[in-house]
Amino acid sequence: MLKKASGVLAMVIAMSASGFAAAADKVTYQLDWLPGGDKAPVYAGIQQGFFADEGLEVTVASGRGSTDAITKIATGQADIGSADIGALMAARAQDTVPVSAVYMIFNQGPHAFFALSDSGINSFADIAGKKVATSPFTSSNAFLPLVLEANNMPTDSVSLTKSDPGALGPMLVTGNTEAIIAWVTNIALFKQQAAAAGKDINVIRWSDAGLSLYSSAVVAADKFLTERPDVAERFMRAYDKSLRFTHEHPELAAADLHTMVPEVDAAVATAQIGDSMPLTFNEITEADGLGTMTPERLAVTWEWVARANELSVDSLDPETIVNRDFMPEAE
Repeated sequence: MLKKASGVLAMVIAMSASGFAAAADKVTYQLDWLPGGDKAPVYAGIQQGFFADEGLEVTVASGRGSTDAITKIATGQADIGSADIGALMAARAQDTVPVSAVYMIFNQGPHAFFALSDSGINSFADIAGKKVATSPFTSSNAFLPLVLEANNMPTDSVSLTKSDPGALGPMLVTGNTEAIIAWVTNIALFKQQAAAAGKDINVIRWSDAGLSLYSSAVVAADKFLTERPDVAERFMRAYDKSLRFTHEHPELAAADLHTMVPEVDAAVATAQIGDSMPLTFNEITEADGLGTMTPERLAVTWEWVARANELSVDSLDPETIVNRDFMPEAE
C-alpha cells in the first residue's frame, strides 16, 4: 500500500511539473488610452512575472478615453482597468454604472498648459489673451473654465481651438498656436518635438494653479469584485508591486512595455514614466499611502468634477463609488 501511495504522489508531482497544474486565472485589463509610459506598470507586471506569481494570466486591451474604458468594464468586456475617477463619478451621478474605484494611480491631476520657452508664457496668468489648442476628447477642457475662475481670470481669457491630439505638438512648434493643453504624462513627447526644431517648452501645471484633485484610478467591474474576489485581491497585490517596480526601475519597465508593444519606443517610454511618476509618488503619497483614496480628497475631487459637468454636488456621495476591500497591505 505504501509503495502504491508513493507512486501516486510521484505521478502528481510529475503531472504538475509537466504543465498539468491548475490553469492560471485569466484577467482582462482595460487601458483608458493607448499604451505608453504612463501605462507601463501593467506591462512590467506581466513581463516581470508578478501576475504569474499570483496565478494570473493578464491580457491588456487599449482604450479610447475613460468613458470608453468604464463602458467596456461595466459591460463585461474587461474585468478591471484604468480610468479617470472623475469620469466614473460623473457617470455614477447620472446612471447606474456597476464599476467601482479600488486603487488610486494618480493622486494629482495631470492637466497643464505647454508653451514654447521663448513665448513669454511662464506662469498661469500669462495665458490670458493667448491662442490655445486642445484635444476635443480631453477632460481638461471641462476643468479649464473652473481653473481660470479660481485664478480670477474670465472664462473667455483664452481663444480655444480644438484639434486632433497628434497635431498639438506640431501646432505649437510651428507657431500655429501659442499654447496647448495636454497632460504632463506627455512632457517627453512635446520636448522631443520642440528639440527637433531647436526649441524648448515651458510646462504650466494646473495643480500649481489650484486644480488639486484625484485623477487616474484602477477601476473594476462590481461583478468581478463580487464573483471573483480572490482573483481581484491577487491582481491588486501584483499591480501594486508592478507600480512600485516601475517607479524604482523605469528603464526596465519601459523595456517590458516595448517587448509587448514594439511600436512604443523604450527611450520615450522611460521619459514618460519619469513624467508620470510624480503624479503617483509625491507628498500626498507620503501622507496617505500609495493607492489610498481618502474621504476628504474624494470629496474635493467630486466638487471639482460636479462643477465641471454642471452636476449638483448632492447628486452623488463620492464614497459610494469606492471599494477599499482590495487595497494591498501597505509596505
